[in-house]
Parts: sequence; C-alpha cells; structure tokens
Amino acid sequence: MADKRENKANGYNEMETTVEKPSPAGHTMNGSKPPSIIIETQNMELKKNLGLTSAISMIVGTIIGSGIFVSPKGVLESTGSVGLSLLVWAGSGLIAMMGGLCYAELGTLLPKSGGEYIYLKEGLGDIPAFLFAWTSILVTRTSSLAIITLTFATYAGSFFELCGGPQLPEKLISAITIILIGIVNSWSTTLAARVQVIFTFAKVAALVVIIVGGFVKLAQGNTSVISSGFEGTTDSPFIIALAFYDALWAYDGWNNLNSVTEELQNPPKNLPRANVGSVILVIIVYLLTNISYLTVMTVDELLDSPAVAVTWGARVLGAAKVIMPLSVLVSTFGGANGSAYTSGRVVFAAARDGFLPEYLSYIHVKKYTPLPSMIFTVFVSLLMIIPGDISSLIDLFSFTAWCFYGMTFTSLLVLRYKMKEAHRPYTVPIFIPILMVLISIYLVVAPIIHEPKIEFLYAFVFVMSGLLFYFPLVYFNLHFKCIDTLTMYGQLFLEVVPTKSEEDKL
Repeated sequence: MADKRENKANGYNEMETTVEKPSPAGHTMNGSKPPSIIIETQNMELKKNLGLTSAISMIVGTIIGSGIFVSPKGVLESTGSVGLSLLVWAGSGLIAMMGGLCYAELGTLLPKSGGEYIYLKEGLGDIPAFLFAWTSILVTRTSSLAIITLTFATYAGSFFELCGGPQLPEKLISAITIILIGIVNSWSTTLAARVQVIFTFAKVAALVVIIVGGFVKLAQGNTSVISSGFEGTTDSPFIIALAFYDALWAYDGWNNLNSVTEELQNPPKNLPRANVGSVILVIIVYLLTNISYLTVMTVDELLDSPAVAVTWGARVLGAAKVIMPLSVLVSTFGGANGSAYTSGRVVFAAARDGFLPEYLSYIHVKKYTPLPSMIFTVFVSLLMIIPGDISSLIDLFSFTAWCFYGMTFTSLLVLRYKMKEAHRPYTVPIFIPILMVLISIYLVVAPIIHEPKIEFLYAFVFVMSGLLFYFPLVYFNLHFKCIDTLTMYGQLFLEVVPTKSEEDKL
C-alpha cells in the first residue's frame, strides 16, 4: 500500500483504458504487421455533478432525518425548561454553522473527497486519519445508515397496517431500502443527487405544514406552554452538555458535503455558501417546528409521545393525519440516501490513499460512480441491521464523533502553520476554529465527568484497536498476492478502474 502511494506521488496514477479497434487494413509501419488494437489513455475521475442546489439538498436532507419528526424530547428533558431548550437548539445550530465555516476553509484548501479523513491526514498524520476511517467505516456511518432505514421500516410497516395490509418484517424492509439506495447511488451520481433534491423538498414541505399549523394555534391563543419560559431550568453544566449532545445529534450531517468535494461544482464559492446556508435554514426550521409542537402539546405530553409529529398530526390535521407518517418515510429515505452517498466517499478516499484495499477506490468506466466503495458500504450497513438493538451502538460511539471533530479543527490550526503559502479561496477567522476546539473538548469531557461509563472505555479500546491493522497492512505494507487476483477479477466483473484525484492532477 505504501508503494502505491509513492507511485501516485511520482505520477503513476493515470489509468490506461484499452479500446479494441481494428487497425487500418493494408497499412504497416516499416513492413511490420499492423497492431490488432489501439491503446487510448484516459484519466478517470469522479464527475462534478453537484451544483449549489444539490449541495444544499445534500446537507439539509442528511441533517433532517427522523429525529425532528419522531422524538425531539431529549433536549427538553435535559434542560428542564422550554426557554433553555430553544436556546440549546439555536446554540447547537450556531456550533454546526461555525463548524461548517471551518470545513469550508479545509475543503477549499484540500479539494479532495473524504472529509475529515483528508484533513486529519494532512494536518495530524496517517494514524489519526486511519483511526477515523476505521471508526467511521465500520461503525458510525454504517450503523447510522442502518438506524435510519430501520426507522423507515417501522413507519412503513405501520402505514401498511393502517391500510389493511400485512405487517412486513422491519429488518427485511430496512435491508431492501439499503439495497435500493445502494443501487441508486451506484447507477448514477446525478440520479442520486436528484433523489436528494426531491426528498429534501418534500420533507421541508412537511415541516412547513407543521410550522404553519403552529402559527395558527398561536393565533388562537395556545401560548400557555411557550409562556412558561425558563421555569424548571437545570443549573448543571454537565446536564446541559448532554442536552447539546442531543441537539447536535439532530444537526449531524452539517459536514457531509466535505466528503464529496471532488464532485462539487466550483467548491471555492459553493462549499462555503452551502455549508452556511444549509445550517441557517435548518436552525429556522427546527426552532419553528419545536414551537409548533409546544402550541399543541404540554411538556409532559411531548416527553411521553413516541412520535411527536404523528401526535401533532392527529390533533391538528384530523383525517389528513396520514401526512405525518408519510413525511417520516420521506424524511428517513432522503436522509439514508444522503448518508450512503457520503459514506461511500470516505471508503473511496481511504482506499485511494492505501489505507484500505485499492480496489475500493475504483470507479465504473461508464457511469463514473465509486461502485466498489458503495457496495462495501451497503454490505457493512446490512450487517448492522442484524443485531436487535443497534441504537445503543450509536450511543456508545456518539462521543467519538466530537473527538474527531475536535482533532479536525486542530488540523485546521496546524495547516495554517504547515501550509502558510498555500492558496486559500476562503479563510475563516482564527478565533472560530480555536473556539470549536474548546467546544469539542467540553462536549467530550463533560458527559464523562457527569456519568462515567465503562462503555466509553470500550469505545476508546475499539478505536485504538484499529492500530492492529494499521501497522502491518499500511505502515509495514504487508501484501497478499491473492488480493491482486481478486482485484483483477473484480475489475472485470464490475467494469471498474483506478481514479485520479484533484491532487494528482496538480
């Protein structure tokens, strides 16, 4: 793997595609026999199919999943008051927006797909980058995709039951959904982007229905819950950190566009615009949606509801209440599509740098989609739906996300020193990444101090166990000959070839 990275650095990453063409009859060179084929060389790379609209849809569609429809009670439960809960929702959005500004600088400085993996590699070195890829690929991203599709399956099953049809097994529906999303993303990046735009528009439209309904209820004088303000507010900074955890989980996805930077049109302009504009839109939607819920339900009713939007719909929409379960289906499918799209690119980027088998970085010769990496992502996600309760797995590793976020913000500060002379189309004010490092430390340390759990140690041990694979396979470049044979047959079977990154073309 190390040799492969060295060859790429020396310019050996170009792909020669062989096209069989008959040589001109009767023409020879120096009396020699005419060649039977002509070799044409073509540099294969991911196509830039994401415009500004698609980019915003990628972020908004991934951020807005099932949480805001199903159960936004975690923040309210932890803060103890309506007023502080709304401040936490707004503050978490501000944190996500500042993170997006930092990632805008990193993405325009290093215009390669892979997100945090790329920035950690350039800023802090190979080991942090590998550990991120190890954790992200095997647990966090794939299990998140599994959870989203299981939520989709739960509501799909209840909808069919509502219509008088049979109750479908949830895991089967989840598996079919993952496979369908994998097919869409493998068939065409343009198709996947269009699906994201359509489903994002639909889920935002559903939330607009809730928001408008909330304004109607406010106009009718339903303000008793909202007017309670900060009554019952907690005074524990550690519990407030847990509230931020819940809200930031709902904003998770603000960084996803950086995983597909190579496919974004005009990154210097579109990346900052999409990162900031998307989060501002979500902040407004989240705040107004929560206010709408509290105009219809009391605090206790909201905390007891297993699906807040469905309860809201039953009370406000009457016979049209079926809109809410359908909205959850639309929202979860769009979120799963965006998650799969970006997750596959992390696998793709790590494999291209030799941290995973090189074959996972190949793309289809005609469709220009990272087919092997998408198949791998789908396969691992399917494994994740087998356990009975994988939400506990995500809870176990949720704090590791902010560990890596903090390291990424640190990478930005390091790169300011290591790459002083590099061209930066966009530069974030220096106090923002410094503040984000401090926020990351707080979000990681506070829950551990408040309630130490053995699970945190388990998660740490799992992350560090990635070193058992890094040193023999990456650092010492242990190579198995059978891999070459499997790669050759895999290329022939899927019609995929190596790629060339933005860095390789410079």
